[in-house]
Amino acid sequence: MTSSATKDIIAIGGSAGSGAVLKTLVADLPANLPASIFVTTHVPANYWGYLPEILAARSKLPVTQAVDGQPIERSHIYVAAPDRHLLLAGETIKLGGGPKENMVRPSIDPMFRSAALSFGPRAVGLILTGMLNDGAAGLQAIKSHGGTAIVQHPLDAEADQMPLAALEAVEVDHVASAAELGGLLASIAGSEAGPTVAPPSDDLRLEVGIAAGARLGSAELRKIGSPTALTCPDCHGVLSEVRGSRPLRFRCQIGHAFTADVLASHIDELDEAIRVAMRIMEERLTLVERMARDARDTGRTAVAELYEARASEYRRYSETLRDAALTSLRLGRALRFQDL
Repeated sequence: MTSSATKDIIAIGGSAGSGAVLKTLVADLPANLPASIFVTTHVPANYWGYLPEILAARSKLPVTQAVDGQPIERSHIYVAAPDRHLLLAGETIKLGGGPKENMVRPSIDPMFRSAALSFGPRAVGLILTGMLNDGAAGLQAIKSHGGTAIVQHPLDAEADQMPLAALEAVEVDHVASAAELGGLLASIAGSEAGPTVAPPSDDLRLEVGIAAGARLGSAELRKIGSPTALTCPDCHGVLSEVRGSRPLRFRCQIGHAFTADVLASHIDELDEAIRVAMRIMEERLTLVERMARDARDTGRTAVAELYEARASEYRRYSETLRDAALTSLRLGRALRFQDL
């Protein structure tokens, strides 16, 4: 690739409903597009990776799954591999095995941050339809380093949460419908890039390194975050609030990262699971207590003692679940308070 200061790095992130948008988008791109395109969507670790083939059937550009260490070529579309963060390291692609971000790998935020780190004003970030707010923090990194920020119009999105979150966190340059995105990217690709706004910060380098697989640790974490009373859902370590981040984000010393919205959604799911478990346990306790009384009344002492012992065990389980429910409630309140 040449080093001319043009907008020639386009990073696209999407989730729920993004497959249909991507098919429309790539079909509108010319074969001689003077840019490289990188696509990250939320796919499970065991996904076979059919998206490159699906997009290739619609695209005039070659579409392939990204390979670790391969050089970046213009007029080419690279799709993130399952269970690896798609990162841009200078003029090459790196597949990062670092911790999950927002409970997924690949995650959109690391790709966007790496584009901002390596290419600054040459980078273009695009957020498509999706749930929650992965990508918003990374898009802010692209914008703050002189890049271009684009968001699919929320009213046009199957799931509007990711576009809305991006619009809340970033002063974007363009908002467009799915039908308009391909033409918009074609008009932007190869245009003159603006000046470098600021050199990449050490914080940005650190977070890109984490996604690549670099060990974090508490000392490094203190450089970018302050400890909170919240616990990491993945490893149960202490979460630190990432200072100055938009949207509000947290990391543990292992490196797992969460926006406040993702963390709150996990706590809500946990609350529901605890409530269901508590109801089942209370029903079992009521049943075995009734069976114990019936056994006593009919003179079956040994059977009654068996049921009473089981009832005692169920009471201990119920107490543990109540404690877990109270802990989850406190964490949820603390998280929502910090997000105000």
